[in-house]
Amino acid sequence: MEIGPGEGALTELLAEQAGRLLALEIDEALIAALRPRLARFEHVELRDADARRFDFSALPALRPSTAGRVVVVGNLPFSVSKPILERLVAARTAISEMVLTLQKEVAERVAARPGGKRYGALSVLTQLYCEVRLVMTIPPGAFRPPPQVEAAVLHLRVLPGPRVPVADAESFRRVVKAGFAQRRKTLANGLAGGLRCSAEVVRGRLTAAGIDPTRRAETLTLDEFARAAAQFEFLRAREGE
Repeated sequence: MEIGPGEGALTELLAEQAGRLLALEIDEALIAALRPRLARFEHVELRDADARRFDFSALPALRPSTAGRVVVVGNLPFSVSKPILERLVAARTAISEMVLTLQKEVAERVAARPGGKRYGALSVLTQLYCEVRLVMTIPPGAFRPPPQVEAAVLHLRVLPGPRVPVADAESFRRVVKAGFAQRRKTLANGLAGGLRCSAEVVRGRLTAAGIDPTRRAETLTLDEFARAAAQFEFLRAREGE
């Protein structure tokens, strides 16, 4: 799959390699110009669709062979790259690999390691399920029209399972989001506000997980987030009562 083929500079190259290619584009003028160029490829489908709403979980059913892989390639629009990436990761069981061009700042956030300012919820929730590699940066002059910022290419290989054991994926996601929602606060205070739980309970649960409540979310590893999330699964059970 190609997200945002634009004028087709990459599309024809992909068509020559892929057993089947589905290209998503939302610009009607670009679609009209691209259809004649792709007409010679019977295995290529150009679809008028928004990647922010596309059901990526349906991709495996479109493979010409059940033995084939699903690879997603795209120059993601900078303004909506984060929600598209989140949808792709959410549909990870349907995808083998992704090669995505993003705003450099966003790409660096995805690839960031614990302890830095760029490390955040996007880093944790992507790296839990994918091997992330920042391949290269791209200067503004490589685009037409040139943007005001640099871009970068990310390679994401979906792992067979989560990098660390996670009993409840939704609890994990909520703890990570809450932890980073107010980065300047300690982990305990951030979770207390984000999870709507008393600070006393949060401190006790973090201590039980072997995590100092006064730390900040940006210092926690994936394993530590998993341990913390396990302590707050009771909130999900309480909501279901």
